[in-house]
This record gives sequence, C-alpha cells and structure tokens, in this order.
Amino acid sequence: MTKKRFITIGTFDGVHIGHRYLFGRLESLAVRHLQKPLALYFPFPPKTLLSEHPEMTVLSTPTEKKALLKGTGLEACALDFDVCRNMEPDYFFEQILLKEYQMGGLLVGQDFAFGKNRQGDDDFLRRECAKRDIPFEVAPFYQINGKKVSSSLIRKALAMGDIECANALLNRPYELTGTVVQGHKLGRKLGFPTANLDTGIYKILPLGVFAVKVRVGRKYYDGFCNIGFRPTVNTIHSCLPLVEVNIFDFHQSIYGRKITIWFAGKLRNETKFNGLDALVAQLKKDRQSARELLAKTPFSPNGPYELKP
Repeated sequence: MTKKRFITIGTFDGVHIGHRYLFGRLESLAVRHLQKPLALYFPFPPKTLLSEHPEMTVLSTPTEKKALLKGTGLEACALDFDVCRNMEPDYFFEQILLKEYQMGGLLVGQDFAFGKNRQGDDDFLRRECAKRDIPFEVAPFYQINGKKVSSSLIRKALAMGDIECANALLNRPYELTGTVVQGHKLGRKLGFPTANLDTGIYKILPLGVFAVKVRVGRKYYDGFCNIGFRPTVNTIHSCLPLVEVNIFDFHQSIYGRKITIWFAGKLRNETKFNGLDALVAQLKKDRQSARELLAKTPFSPNGPYELKP
C-alpha cells in the first residue's frame, strides 16, 4: 500500500526562515500521522507570472529554489501555475492532491489560497478535509519582533539596500548567479577589472556597492560588486542595472562561465563622481572597506547567517 503524504503548498520564494519553520512543522505532523512529508511549490511567484513587468521580482530562480528545497531534505514537487490557476478548487483537491499526490494530511499558511479566483481558501480546505477525516492545519505566521517574516519583507529590505536584514531573514547570504559577459573593459583600464554578469530579468538586484563572496568553479574569493547604471561614465543603455564584480587577487579570463556571488553587506550607494580620478580614489576605498567587512563576516552559502558586530 502506498504511504500517504502530509502535504504543504506554496511559492516559497527565497525559502526563508518562515518557510523553514513551516517545513519543520510539516515534518512533525508527518511523523505523528505516519506519513511522508511533501512540499508542492510553484517555481515562479504567481504575481511575477501575471505581471506586465516581471523584471527583478523574485528572490530565488526556479533552479535556485529547487536546490534550496532539496537542501531542506524534504521531497518537493513543482506545480504548473498556468495549469492550476483556473482549476476549480474541487478538481484540484480531488484530482491533484488526493489522486495524484496521495494526500493524507494538509498544512498551509494563513494567507494560502489556490484555484480559480483563489476560491480554495482555508475554509474550503478545512471543510473538504473534515469530510474525509484528513488532518488539516493552518500554520501561524512566523514572526520576529512582532513582524511577519515574508518574501515581500525581504524584497523590501533588498530594495532599501538592507543586506543584513535580508540575509538574517533568509538565514543565509543573498546570492546572484550569472554568466560573465563582455563589457566596455573600463574597469580594467582603471585598475579594477570586473566580471560583468548577465543574471536574467527576474532576480532582484539591490542597487549600490557591496562586499561579496565570489565562487568561480569550486574556489571562493573575496570581492566587491557594483550594481547600477554607471552615472559617472554613463555607458548603460538598459532599464536593468549592470552587475559588475571586482574579484580580489584573481587574474583568469572567465567570459562565458557562470559564477555566483553572495552579499555580505552594503558599502555605499552608487554615486556620480567628478571625473575618473575621483572614481578610482573611491574604488580603492571600497576595496579596503570590502576586505575589512568580509574579514569579520563568517561565510556559509547555506547559512546560518550571522554578522559580527
């Protein structure tokens, strides 16, 4: 006989500490009811897929989210939002949850709803589960200092450049992965060669200058990163900011390769300088500030995140 699954459903953008609290509760319920825990998730947030301007709206790409969920140890399966969005709640409950995924229990967050016009809310789920004697629970919001931890809160923190807050709520450093592409090579002429990253359109890009950890292949390096529009030299003709990474003590050609950066903290806002000499002087200060910050910041790409005072 196939073992029933205790299921939770969500977008889980960022797979932050609130999501991990939910997963911990899911595992406890699954053990209590002699079932297997299962997370069903949407690769992209529905708001991103429905938006006319989906640029820079997600904390984790589908590839990142899949890896993060795998890292929790939970079994996780992706749902197709385009297929699910117009389903009648009764059909989703019967055909997807009960029949396809062998649901024997259900745990959802307080703000969860699914199906056509979001009719599958917690009242609907509680009623349908009660009819079949299926355990059902609505998990309370995970809070820190009285504030609900949410993907929206982390997005706002990144928009404000509050890397420390975002990292703490994620319980790991915020990361970007991108392909190194050709640039104007101005950084090289100034003595600060940079890797220009194409990170796609969806990933949130905090603006400013940041101390970062960089992975190239299997090796990790210190560095600092500028994300913005180059106001001093005005060479950007795009609605999306440019991601430029100066990797310390690194001299390889890596065009076409994928690298990942993790944010340790923000150094300053992007600024328009009065000429290249002033820009170079500031870049030297940025490099030193980044070295100092990274020296006192314990680094683990998978958390836990902690910033020393």
